[in-house]
Amino acid sequence: MKSDIEIAQEAVLEPIVNVAGQLGMTQDDLESYGKYKAKLTEEYLEGLKGRPDGKLILVTAINPTPAGEGKTTVSVGLGQAFGKLGKKAVIALREPSLGPCFGIKGGAAGGGHAQVVPMEDLNLHFTGDFHAVTSANNLLAALLDNHIHQGNALQIDTRQIVWKRCEDMNDRALRNIVVGLGNKTDGFVREDHFVITVASEIMAILCLAEDMQDLKERLGRIIVAYNYAGEPVTAADLQAVGAMAALLKDAMKPNLIQTLEHTPALVHGGPFANIAHGCNSVRATKAALKMADYCITEAGFGADLGAEKFFDIKCRMAGLAPDAVVLVATVRALKYNGGVPRAELDREDLKALEKGIVNLEKHMENLQKYDVPVVVTLNSFATDTEAEVEYVRKFCSQRGCEFALSRVWEKGGEGGTDLARKVLETLENRESHFHVLYDDAASLEEKIVTVARDIYGAAGVNFSAAAKRQLQKLTELGFGRLPVCMAKNQYSLSDDPTLLGRPERFELNVREAYVSAGAGFVVALTGDVMIMPGLPKQPAAYRIDVNDNGVITGLF
Repeated sequence: MKSDIEIAQEAVLEPIVNVAGQLGMTQDDLESYGKYKAKLTEEYLEGLKGRPDGKLILVTAINPTPAGEGKTTVSVGLGQAFGKLGKKAVIALREPSLGPCFGIKGGAAGGGHAQVVPMEDLNLHFTGDFHAVTSANNLLAALLDNHIHQGNALQIDTRQIVWKRCEDMNDRALRNIVVGLGNKTDGFVREDHFVITVASEIMAILCLAEDMQDLKERLGRIIVAYNYAGEPVTAADLQAVGAMAALLKDAMKPNLIQTLEHTPALVHGGPFANIAHGCNSVRATKAALKMADYCITEAGFGADLGAEKFFDIKCRMAGLAPDAVVLVATVRALKYNGGVPRAELDREDLKALEKGIVNLEKHMENLQKYDVPVVVTLNSFATDTEAEVEYVRKFCSQRGCEFALSRVWEKGGEGGTDLARKVLETLENRESHFHVLYDDAASLEEKIVTVARDIYGAAGVNFSAAAKRQLQKLTELGFGRLPVCMAKNQYSLSDDPTLLGRPERFELNVREAYVSAGAGFVVALTGDVMIMPGLPKQPAAYRIDVNDNGVITGLF
């Protein structure tokens, strides 16, 4: 069986101008990055504003497991299947992070015969967007430390600096560091921290900003520290906004690439869903809605994280309203939730399936709370049996959800036509009445409790003393009406990654809260979630290489 990278490397790609031509675009609408990838020009994006919107389809999934779910694979395959049916669709995805690519998760280009390409470019440096975000973030950090060194006119309390440096790599050694060691000219000695680039507020801002003016306003609102009077000090106070915006000017433009079947795909931005809001950029999604009749987008990790934040943060801010949701699961992942060890997932086990399908059930119930039609799809594996597939089909039907099997990994768009027809049928016959989960006027604590209770299934929330103080201060500073961005492990509905299936009667633990004022949300850190991941004992980097002909191997 060929690997994902082998399939991608054997593909015959169309020049990106030809892919753009499917959408009525010309070379003048593109800023090319080589032959097979390009950015959309600002002039083209401006010209889209008068066009009507297509239908918005969100692809999400159950909680991730080592058995795999294939959310991106299904997203790509569904877009290709729409093309097979003669429908005009654009896929809108996030860019992969180097951290998981060299760590344990691998890349994020899809898989099998449902991939976006060039796969190697996408999973590595792509068009440099992540480097721009990293540079803008660290410029702000440098200006902050320089301001303190040069006399600290803003009276910044060095014990209350909240801005962190970042890099797009899993590096646990940088979580907690000391800077400024050495001579007096080397800066002020203080504790500092790193986050991974995809968890940085700059990444969130890039993905939520509507245009350059909005970007600069958001950058200016970033809180970097508090002064001795306890008042916020912002990036605007440090005169950092113009230079940061200059670094992000090109990164603001959505990237156009193609699938293995030449379906257009906008891939732009990449915040993690377990520690950020987990969606591709608002600009890319809105552009895709204008460029085609159907926009297929995804949200990271399980629906308890990515979909909730897509609805309650991205849609709330950008005025988006999804028309349908595709919920991805696999028989293997459901059996894993039912207690079957990974090595034994290939054998039929209806009892384990019955036990583990409660995870799917909870996600179905959660999505229905937003009053959006739901289609459940099983990402098919060769080891799935007819009895297992039929059990899931019947389970979904009894709970008011449409169902379709997806074979896109094996067959590409052709393997997704059943799913595509089911989605089209749902769009035609079932109306979406989308609404967010909670009101802006609810307190920050009430918003956190609502998500914990209604989405995770928690019996209650334990706020640490520090978190309570922080939420109170943020409310006093005027941030009480912002939505909340829950930072939680992705493997469980709870904050304990070992509690699989559908845990009940658990307490969610909120240890810390802070505001991302530029992004426009308050982050609640739960359990032991980290904003700078570490590498595993056997990193994926060990398997990645490049031969004398420049061909990369081991990337997945």
